[in-house]
Amino acid sequence: MTVIVKEENWSNIPLLHIVEENLENSNLPTAIFLHGFTSAKEHNLHYAYNIAKQGVRVLLPDAHLHGVRDENLDEVQLSLRFWEIVLTSIEEMKTLHQELSARGTNKITVGGTSMGGITTLGCLTVYPWIDAAAVMMGSPGFVELAKAQMSQFERRGFKLPITDEERKSLLDTLSIFDLTKHRSALNHRPVLFYHGEQDSVVPYEPTFNFYNAVKEDYADDVERFQFISEPSAGHTVSRSAMLRASDWLASYLKE
Repeated sequence: MTVIVKEENWSNIPLLHIVEENLENSNLPTAIFLHGFTSAKEHNLHYAYNIAKQGVRVLLPDAHLHGVRDENLDEVQLSLRFWEIVLTSIEEMKTLHQELSARGTNKITVGGTSMGGITTLGCLTVYPWIDAAAVMMGSPGFVELAKAQMSQFERRGFKLPITDEERKSLLDTLSIFDLTKHRSALNHRPVLFYHGEQDSVVPYEPTFNFYNAVKEDYADDVERFQFISEPSAGHTVSRSAMLRASDWLASYLKE
């Protein structure tokens, strides 16, 4: 078995296309995996390899302002555009879906780490065509997270470059993609969560609380809604959790 990695550009979205060489031109189910803040597409090749070797096509896109789309912004400048990046990725997921549909693909799973996990949850809120998801250190509460980020910036002495009206407009927009406000959008689709309990970047409690609130919706099939907690882990993913997420995304594509 030979797994190949190709740099491609789909509708102006730079991505890595990972697939078994002998299956490259086959009509395969596809997993799309999204990287985290200040990261880039190639940083998730370990997920891609472990998914692709199971006979699945994998796409690793670069997020807006990341990877080859980098505009040399520092971390503070990038932080101020965090939600612009997330919302752009959600919009571009529609483009990737259209491209895949044109190529005959009809089964798609989505996953991501940190910012990519947050984006995945936003995608689940608005895209019913996603068959399953793996959320590594993500947060479903967009509005709550955005408010916490703003408060943290202001506590650090930064003045946010937005008016009160712009702040309200942003929060109103984020509420559209906030899964805590639209939990019925899950529609019993399989979701795997992973989160370290000591995570100081994307807080553990809000995501775990959401899981506990929603798992009753999966009472008839608890295997489809899972949460992996690691008590001593911070904002990192263990190898075992990475392998579990890779298998999760592949398994629901191969059903």
